[in-house]
Amino acid sequence: MTISSFENPPLSNPQPWLRALGRRCRALWPLKLVGNTVATAGFFPLYFWVMKNAGQPWTLPLTAFDRLIAFWPALLSVYLSLWLYIALPVFLAKDRRELWSFALGCAFMTGIALVVFWFVPTAIPNFSIDTSPGTSLHLLKTVDAAGNAFPSLHVSFSVFACVVLARQLREVAAPAWIRALNIAWAVAIVYSTMAVRQHVLVDVLGGLALGIGFGLASRPRKAVAAAAAVQARPA
Repeated sequence: MTISSFENPPLSNPQPWLRALGRRCRALWPLKLVGNTVATAGFFPLYFWVMKNAGQPWTLPLTAFDRLIAFWPALLSVYLSLWLYIALPVFLAKDRRELWSFALGCAFMTGIALVVFWFVPTAIPNFSIDTSPGTSLHLLKTVDAAGNAFPSLHVSFSVFACVVLARQLREVAAPAWIRALNIAWAVAIVYSTMAVRQHVLVDVLGGLALGIGFGLASRPRKAVAAAAAVQARPA
């Protein structure tokens, strides 16, 4: 072996799943970047307009489970990480079909939730927490008040993203720890919605139902047909 080979050791090839994720990120990246930015920026004015102009909200009830969840303002960063998390299925979409499937799922979930917010406005109870200027939750509670509670779009977006991400990671044969991290991130976001007192159990369950329903509905037709064939196969 020559001296130069010690000075410049050959770079190890990246794992196949990493190469596959890289190809997915590069596919249609200008469309993904512009589309994700426009969709995120367009969501907030509509969301806050509905919250401001809907009727008198009905205060959601607290359950015994809600009383078990400790107030944990340090989880605000986890709560806000949704907007990074939900971008991952967009940038890992392998083609236009997968990209539009996720985008339409988010759009339909938003539409359903906004209709509910408008006709059945709800709000969380007035928790006794410190939101004075200088506290970590001051800006959140000032901008995003207690309205538009049921169903929790924060929960539905995170669950829907988790389902789609799990499918994408499975397709590239990502290792188990990456797939577990995906689930853990989604669970942490769901938990944070209650820990920072933005949601209660009732609206979290509504968000879970919405996210899981659209996650299952977004499965490719081939996967649905294969699952049906397995169920129909005699034992």
